[in-house]
Amino acid sequence: MPDTPSETSVPFRSDVTVELVKHNAADSDVLWAARVSTAGEQSLDELGKDPERSKGLINYLMRDRHGSPFEHNSMTFLVSAPIFVFREFMRHRVGWSYNEESGRYRELQPVFYVPGEDRKLVQQGRPGKYEFVNGSPEQHAAVSETMRASYLESYEAYQRMLKDGVAREVARAVLPVGLFSSMYATCNARSLMHFLSLRTKDDRAAVPSFPQREIEMVAERMEAEWAGLMPLTYAAFNANGRQAP
Repeated sequence: MPDTPSETSVPFRSDVTVELVKHNAADSDVLWAARVSTAGEQSLDELGKDPERSKGLINYLMRDRHGSPFEHNSMTFLVSAPIFVFREFMRHRVGWSYNEESGRYRELQPVFYVPGEDRKLVQQGRPGKYEFVNGSPEQHAAVSETMRASYLESYEAYQRMLKDGVAREVARAVLPVGLFSSMYATCNARSLMHFLSLRTKDDRAAVPSFPQREIEMVAERMEAEWAGLMPLTYAAFNANGRQAP
């Protein structure tokens, strides 16, 4: 059992990480899936063609919301983020699969989230019509100091229970949602587009969204990976109001 950590030994992070670990996703996947309606087995011929020649079809499918052709692909991401981000993630169920590290079967490591200086701290306005604005230097200092002290106290309590022989699944109850966790998240382009429409704030969106910044950070990294895999589908998504078809 490791010694109780001090503040100097505990990683405090303000970032998140997203790694595309495997994929089977290309614009051609959309084309052959769509053309089976009229071409039957000959739709497989689309696999060897240049998708650029058929970007009009992709745009048509997106614009008129013919969504199922965008489901015939797969992307798996490894995400490292605070637990509270994952609790928001789990609201996205259709077209997603998750496996998260377990506090029952492994000892959780002391890595905690502390907002960076660019994180807006103050909420102004009424529910449904509010905005976040920058906090003062004093507020940022208070957030950082309070979070760090709370994290250290909770992790020390966790370690004491483990040393006393308490099961990991019981001892973990004292840990905060600012603790970092990791998970594999697998989706297809259609489910990812729905996720992005809700978890990013973008001027091109036909329907505004107001995501919490931390899950938006994850979404932005996923979006960048997907844009490289399916550039024509990504362009059609942006051109048609960033709504899932």
